[in-house]
Amino acid sequence: MAEYKELKGGKVKNYTTNPDNPYEGQVWFNETEGELRIRKGTKTSAWATGGNLNTGREGMGGCGTQTAGFGFGGATNPNNYQDLAEQYNGSSWTEVADLNMARSELAAFGTQTAAVGAGGYSGDKTGNSETWNGSSWSEGNNLNQNRYSLSGAGESTSGIVFGGNGPSITGKTETYDGTSYTEVADLNQVREDTAGAGTQTSALAFGGWSGTARLGVTEEWNGSAWYEVNDLNTVRSKFASANAGTVSSSLAFGGKPGPLANTELWNGSVWTEVNDLSVARGKLSGAGTATTGLAFAGEAAADDSTSTEEWNADFAYGVWATGGSLNSGKTLGAGCGTQTSALAFAGFPSPTSDTTELYTGTSWGELNDLNTGRRQLGGAGVSTSALAFGGENPGNARLDITESWNGTAWTEVADLNEVKKEVGSLGASNTSVLCVGGDASPVTANTEQWNGSSWTEIANLNTARHSLGGAGDVPAGIVFSGSSPPYGQTESWNGSAWTEVNDLNNGRQTLAGAGTQTAALAFGGVLIPPPGGAVSALTESWNGTNWTNENAMSVARDQLKGAGTQSLGLAFGGNPNSTATEEWNNDGVTTQTITTD
Repeated sequence: MAEYKELKGGKVKNYTTNPDNPYEGQVWFNETEGELRIRKGTKTSAWATGGNLNTGREGMGGCGTQTAGFGFGGATNPNNYQDLAEQYNGSSWTEVADLNMARSELAAFGTQTAAVGAGGYSGDKTGNSETWNGSSWSEGNNLNQNRYSLSGAGESTSGIVFGGNGPSITGKTETYDGTSYTEVADLNQVREDTAGAGTQTSALAFGGWSGTARLGVTEEWNGSAWYEVNDLNTVRSKFASANAGTVSSSLAFGGKPGPLANTELWNGSVWTEVNDLSVARGKLSGAGTATTGLAFAGEAAADDSTSTEEWNADFAYGVWATGGSLNSGKTLGAGCGTQTSALAFAGFPSPTSDTTELYTGTSWGELNDLNTGRRQLGGAGVSTSALAFGGENPGNARLDITESWNGTAWTEVADLNEVKKEVGSLGASNTSVLCVGGDASPVTANTEQWNGSSWTEIANLNTARHSLGGAGDVPAGIVFSGSSPPYGQTESWNGSAWTEVNDLNNGRQTLAGAGTQTAALAFGGVLIPPPGGAVSALTESWNGTNWTNENAMSVARDQLKGAGTQSLGLAFGGNPNSTATEEWNNDGVTTQTITTD
């Protein structure tokens, strides 16, 4: 059934141009373009990579939250039972005091500082139960029935365990009061390798193995009895859940057969398939809730996994939106500035270009030309104070020529110390710039610094390369990827030396960048090594430590240029002689045209 709501702001207003600062949800009519437009936010739910476990394993117990997770026990392949316990802080795992009994396939419930591990397998099934107080484990009263491959939910003082195998596959359910276990009503469907979520009085059990078939059967506990509700869409066993979820909001992920990457969300009445895990796996562990979940460990395709993934629901997801087109296609050109005030200059075709264009946030306008037409040059600064340097002339000769832009015209200034093309560029004005690497025949690691009047050679890159991306300024910046192995290599500049940091997820050359040393964006390029060669629309963001995959550009291209910040970026030009311009909005809020049938 359709739902109708009043438009925000009431009547739709007419504008000759788009409003300067439209609010999210605002709708208006652009009289010039003849379009109905809306300011719209993009939200998504997805898994993101977290810090790896110290020890890869399968069949661990897991509980806690996304930023305070707890995993313990498990087995390293083949059947090397573990007593190891690790705590997650939202970025990394730390080993803490071991379990008293090594085991896998145990039930787990509670928090990072107050947890219970019950049952499991260590050469034989056990009913042993241990309680964690935040620093050590204490043995308590055993389960009434020895078993493994069971599941649990709740808190350390009021928990529930159900299902498992012992001596056969069972629906046995027991509640825990912080001291002892009490048998209550069984599950309707006997099962092992199941998962669950909730509390002692309001829980959910789903999936598993019946002894003859994998299950999608879901049952809800009301404090006294189990009753069946709607099944999972994908039958599975040996999977995990965000076990701090509720009967109205739960998450199931991974499992077998497979291994599976499939993820499903429970809304209190039905399961819906959502975005998959990045790493398909069975015998994994989970923690957290349906909106902020945690998946870790498990049996992946190749080996027991150390992988950790974080689930976030309904968060703002960065997107690219189409902007105004360049007046002429620019490949192998240069650029700088911000999302609403950017400069594009030089490049290809014919056979080199000397044109300069200014972007205002909606359209490009032509300005005064460079004195020397060229391609494959470096460019840095802002729209009113920029520098163009190096490159290649129509006769394929490398250049050392430098030109300074004052907001109105280009002026030739002192040359680079060596002729070069395909350089990396950092800088925020025409008086403070770095020229990094490049093709100087041979490829160079050379770095040169511009002080407003001359270039000075300073500390070299660790790896010589050309066709690299860059972001930041003379005191603090980064360069990334390029033509030399390991291709995705990233180096950070502290004002005096280059330090190798974590690589891009996808190595490539002739890409573009924007932002700072600690908050950057890398986009486009040609993927390398083999099976590379494909022109890419991939986008990655840098947080000062790691690169994260983001929403891809609409137009795949290499030899493009970028401007702006990690939050508000700009991509323009590229191969083949593209006029395409795209605006990156990290909060996912963009202006979109409303299309009607």
